[in-house]
Amino acid sequence: MIPKKKLKEIREYLLKAENPLFFYDDDPDGLCSYMLFRKLINKGKGVIVKSVPILDERFVRKVKEYSPDIVFVLDMPDISQEFIDNVDVPIVWLDHHQPVKRKGVKYYNPRLKIPRDNKPTSYYAYKVVEQNLWIATLGTVSDWHRPDFAKKFIEQYPDLLQKKLKKPEEVLFDSRIGELALLTSFLLKGPMNDVISSINVFSQIESPYEILDQTTPKGKLLFKRANKFRKDYKIMLEDALKTKSNGNLFIYYYPSQKNSFTSELSNELLYRKPKKIIIVARESEGYMKLSFRSSKIKLPKKINKALEGLDGYGGGHELACGGKINTQDFDEFLERFKKLIKN
Repeated sequence: MIPKKKLKEIREYLLKAENPLFFYDDDPDGLCSYMLFRKLINKGKGVIVKSVPILDERFVRKVKEYSPDIVFVLDMPDISQEFIDNVDVPIVWLDHHQPVKRKGVKYYNPRLKIPRDNKPTSYYAYKVVEQNLWIATLGTVSDWHRPDFAKKFIEQYPDLLQKKLKKPEEVLFDSRIGELALLTSFLLKGPMNDVISSINVFSQIESPYEILDQTTPKGKLLFKRANKFRKDYKIMLEDALKTKSNGNLFIYYYPSQKNSFTSELSNELLYRKPKKIIIVARESEGYMKLSFRSSKIKLPKKINKALEGLDGYGGGHELACGGKINTQDFDEFLERFKKLIKN
């Protein structure tokens, strides 16, 4: 958990900011965390961090370009010490991944107090701002979590989430707020110019119905963009479901293409095959980009053990991880991983 005192600190940093810069992860949890903070103060600039799990020295130029008085980092698993050392304004980092040790940053992570508490970043962002409930619910649901404010959300939007849906996976795949979470994920795909345009339009949306029911021109635009990707995703999901399991492993491979659906596919495949360990692998530029999911077996230590001495990396939450490995090392990694999950 993050104590109320610490949440109040974050809020004070936000309210005092005159020219903030926000870096956030390229998924709905990261986006919604940014939207919650941005809408509270109606100031600042956001930078989505795509395709890499670390905010490193490459992003220092963004800070110098914008000259902020404070930097907020949301839902990013890691920040390099080099980045921190080269930024001469305060850095406030709100996250929920495995804690890391860094100097010179104001770090807020629920797992520092309770290692099991990996509630999404958007959950704690909502606790900071206490407004825009639908955005907070959208962000937390997208990250496989049913928040304690779900009851309040149901009272306001009874047709978007039913009381009977108690499990996070049921909320994500059997409710309309879950549908919006998937559509939001698709808005973050494609050329960067389209992604930025979608985010700018999304920042002007006041109600989830604008997108789901296409009640406004802006909502129609976002629905149309997202639905284009959803059609491609559905085709790929149908193909994935034809794959046969390999013991307690379910592995689905797909070739390099413009858009990656590894995270979305692994989530839905786990929902449909909850007794399996899911690996979705996409080959791109000599590497296999991987998404792992499990309903019971803790993944990070086993993944990193299997990666020892190989060209790759992996990490994330206990039951949901990502990774990348040299295609030439993939078979060796897979054999090691199979042995580890049997033990």
